[in-house]
Amino acid sequence: MGVEAWFTIMLVVVMLGFLSLTDIGPDTVLMGGVTLLLITGILTPAEALAGLANEGMVTVGVLYIVAAGLQQTGVTQMIVEQLLGPSRSTIRAQLKMMIPTAIISNFINNTPQVAIMIPAVKEWARRYDLRVSDLMMPLSYATIVGGMCTIIGTSPNLIINGLITSQANMQPFGFFEPAWVGIPIAVIGIALIVPLMKLVPDRQPPTSYFESAREYTVEMIVDPDSSIVGKTLEEAGLRHFAGAYVAEIGRGEHLITAVSSHEPLEAGDRLVFVGGPEAVADLQKIKGLKPATNQIFRLDVPRSERLLIEAVVSPGCPIVGRSVKQGRFRSRYDAVVMAAARQGQRLRQNVADIVLRPGDVLLLEAHESFIEQQRNSRDFYLISPLPDSAPLRHERAWVALAVLGLMVALATLELLSMVKAAMLAAGLMIMTGCVSGTEARRSIDTEVLLTIAAALGLGAAMLKTGAASGIASSVTALAGSSPWMNLAAIYLLTLVLTEVISHAAAAVLVFPIAMTTAQSLGVSVTPFAMSVMMAASLAFATPFGYQTNMMVYAPGGYHFSDFLRVGIPLDITTAAVAILIVPLVWPF
Repeated sequence: MGVEAWFTIMLVVVMLGFLSLTDIGPDTVLMGGVTLLLITGILTPAEALAGLANEGMVTVGVLYIVAAGLQQTGVTQMIVEQLLGPSRSTIRAQLKMMIPTAIISNFINNTPQVAIMIPAVKEWARRYDLRVSDLMMPLSYATIVGGMCTIIGTSPNLIINGLITSQANMQPFGFFEPAWVGIPIAVIGIALIVPLMKLVPDRQPPTSYFESAREYTVEMIVDPDSSIVGKTLEEAGLRHFAGAYVAEIGRGEHLITAVSSHEPLEAGDRLVFVGGPEAVADLQKIKGLKPATNQIFRLDVPRSERLLIEAVVSPGCPIVGRSVKQGRFRSRYDAVVMAAARQGQRLRQNVADIVLRPGDVLLLEAHESFIEQQRNSRDFYLISPLPDSAPLRHERAWVALAVLGLMVALATLELLSMVKAAMLAAGLMIMTGCVSGTEARRSIDTEVLLTIAAALGLGAAMLKTGAASGIASSVTALAGSSPWMNLAAIYLLTLVLTEVISHAAAAVLVFPIAMTTAQSLGVSVTPFAMSVMMAASLAFATPFGYQTNMMVYAPGGYHFSDFLRVGIPLDITTAAVAILIVPLVWPF
């Protein structure tokens, strides 16, 4: 190997150190490495930036928009509610969550799916008194093992599928081709996760130690056309709603104060909920409930473009000392007061009759422009938007499902390539109003995409300088001439790198090594490519080995050692299954 090859290898080693020992983001580290390769002349600008046009990277980005469409139309919430339901047993709850999650992960990329599922699972755990730490890690692991059955299930699947066409000049894998090894891994993995989770102590996420300092009273009306009409509070999932409870029900001229969980709901019932701001945001998303105040329907902005905002009234507010109605709050601020709290306590009277005082905390529904317009206003001390509080577009749920089905059908039947099918689906999500252009842009995780693009540049440098062939020769020398032993060595190398850096970077860095190893042995590249694909996803032993592991780290309240307890046995088991099955399905 020449000087450039050794420089590239040393640069990769230094980057591995930064990624594993510091908190610097992988996109920053990898982009810095590509910049050095560009400055030193090892890579040309076209080679360094080629990753930005890679099909796998583009497909990952576009799938974020598809997932956002499913989330904003309530499809994901609907699936969670239909598939999960009541559960008091931890083992039963884990299986009820993991099995559908694994199936769904075949058609939605893991990262956006887990982002959607985390709040739903947290709510489910609170509602049925389950430990969040028993569910968060299985959520991540289920998406990983389930996503191995299709090309779009995980980012490494898409990346490797793009690399075998661009670097190995091979035909891409079929949509369900990874399922030959993915299904056995999913079944064995889920069966193993349940007993292994007993090794994790009860953990509490940091936020569980604090109760909301604000409590609101919010009235919601049961829509006459709602599917919850005729159901009891328990059956409708409203009795133990996360962070809120039904204090009373107004039915015509009657008021039901001691509300039973077996109380059937009738059309037009006014449900009085008491809870924190996050619970109020969740109530806005329940299909079949609508806010009792008619003021929200008088705003000019469509509800799908609004969000919930908390604002603290200042002494300089011109309507202090007057009621919300007298002060014409909606006309003055183009916002509707949903609820109010005073000194952390809920105000029980009708919202329109609340006489405002300095320090009152108002829960408003308004367009996001309200934040910028009032941020420096003397009328309010503090303005804080509630994240993910926009009402869902339930009426477009069937459109989002149809778009998802079309994408899967086109890719499965190979009528369109995966990137074309995904781009068509993302475009349809925006055109049909399932997700707005602004929401689509916000849904894209640029850190993940930059990491993939930069890692592709590093992979190109390893091929160009001969670093990949040099490492491949070392691997071959250690593993001998046995293709199976070399396959195992490549798998383990990918797995180790995935556990200490990112899955996308590991896939791109090892692929050229795997390709040159196969070529030096005179065997097919296909089983080696599939092994890299599997090893770059099936990483369970560290929170930063796979992005979904890091996403559930804080919500589950886990310690680093918890991933070692469960992840190492999973790593060993899934590696053995993959190394055994891959050469049988894709011969050398």
